[in-house]
Amino acid sequence: MTDTTPGGAPEPRDPDDLRRRAGVRGDPDRDQHFLVDDRVLDRIPTYLPEDADTSHLLEIGGGTGALTDRLLRVGDEVTVVERDPPLAAFLREEFAEAVDAGRLRVVEGDALDVDLPEFSAAVSNLPYGISSEITFRLLPENRPLVLMFQREFGERMAAEPGTDAYGRLSVTAQHYADVEVVEIVPPTAFDPAPAVESAIVRLRPREPDYVVDDESFFFDFVKALFTQRRKTIRNGIRNTAHISGLSDPEAVVAAVEGVNEDLLRARAGSLAPEAFAELTAIADEHGR
Repeated sequence: MTDTTPGGAPEPRDPDDLRRRAGVRGDPDRDQHFLVDDRVLDRIPTYLPEDADTSHLLEIGGGTGALTDRLLRVGDEVTVVERDPPLAAFLREEFAEAVDAGRLRVVEGDALDVDLPEFSAAVSNLPYGISSEITFRLLPENRPLVLMFQREFGERMAAEPGTDAYGRLSVTAQHYADVEVVEIVPPTAFDPAPAVESAIVRLRPREPDYVVDDESFFFDFVKALFTQRRKTIRNGIRNTAHISGLSDPEAVVAAVEGVNEDLLRARAGSLAPEAFAELTAIADEHGR
């Protein structure tokens, strides 16, 4: 007999039961840690913004379906990308009713390679080894994201200028979205337990309050300056032309000096994204 909530709806699937039925165990060597804490699983979908469109949710790394089950309770349709063929087959069998009803689609393959569907929001416990690549594939889609990362990675994404954690990752993520760490998850919530804490991060898409004409150059320029984060911007521009692609870094220094000399005395870790945008515009005009 199926357990039900007081309102009559079936209880969420138990993550340990799902793993037993799937006949799998986590494998740290394959970056495979199963989230088994029911309370954390239940909370994850609630971190979507209240006004988020839940008509088509995307999940990267479905595993045995513990989070998938929760997403089907809040989304009209769910697409799961799972790279492990036995787990993809298990998801199709375990959620056959939702598959047959057209509410669940299981895509077998690597999320870095497969064609992702149009989606209204993404909610995922990401494989940590590819979390950066996946995140920056999702962010340009301008959809709400609730993603789980290693704690250090998540806190670096949300870091503010002037803090030790603030860096290239912070500027790049905050170019696309407002970033907020909404929960720290202990290793004991997983089986096998990872060596580090995790963080659930909410990313609300928004347009930046500055203009960037060439995003690729903007990101390269930010990357270059953060390789010299302990040096002044003046020296950073001069020392990193091989990374940023500048053909005349001295012309850029001279141009910045004529507009805002304080920027040249600053260091990368103290500059907000809009300051990097100002520098990029000057560098694009005078140094490429």
